[in-house]
Amino acid sequence: MNQQLQMQLMDVLLAPHVTEKSTVAAEKSNQYVFKVRPEADKSAIKKAVELVFSVKVDAVRIANMKGKTKRFSATEGKRKDWKKAYVTLADGQTIDFVGSAE
Repeated sequence: MNQQLQMQLMDVLLAPHVTEKSTVAAEKSNQYVFKVRPEADKSAIKKAVELVFSVKVDAVRIANMKGKTKRFSATEGKRKDWKKAYVTLADGQTIDFVGSAE
């Protein structure tokens, strides 16, 4: 894999999305949730997770999240739309976001 392609794949994943729902998904069905770039597709997300975390990915599901509408006194505003990906890993594979506690 050339250097430019690796850099593009590194930019696909923005951050892990850690919530109660994503923690339960990780424990029960070995799924991890990531915030990803809006233009990312399933194959790019799969390659990026495999490259960054050195794991085997079984499946990727994508959800487009609509930004909330909020009021700021008299004006109305809207948060950005964003995309999240549910990544299912192969049996025996895990991702440790916290790292070792040594």
